Amino acid sequence: MGILRKTKSVRLLLDEFDKSSSAISAIILIERLSLEMNKTTIYRILDKLEEDKVLHSFLGKNGHKWYAKCKECSASGHQDAHPHFQCSDCGKVDCLPTNVLIPKIPNRKVDTSQVLLQGKCEECFV
Repeated sequence: MGILRKTKSVRLLLDEFDKSSSAISAIILIERLSLEMNKTTIYRILDKLEEDKVLHSFLGKNGHKWYAKCKECSASGHQDAHPHFQCSDCGKVDCLPTNVLIPKIPNRKVDTSQVLLQGKCEECFV
């Protein structure tokens, strides 16, 4: 089961998501928090926060794992099936405010879906 206590490490990691409106890669979190905790602790906390439906993850360009805060998820599962956008110039990744309809597939149960759109963000598209 996920995180039961809000330890100092958990608070530090969640503060990073509170400071940013965009998704954050595990690599960036390790760089930012390396003085406070080691990368194993960061990955362990990220996994538990994802289990608890506090964060969701997806793969970005180059296969790097990104995390963003969940909005409508609960203990029963992730409910925010939405696409993500990654800027090909600056690398910024955002959750797009559009839900994706996952079709019913006979004899299959879809647990997760990932849609990554790539292009230029509002700051790089000038």
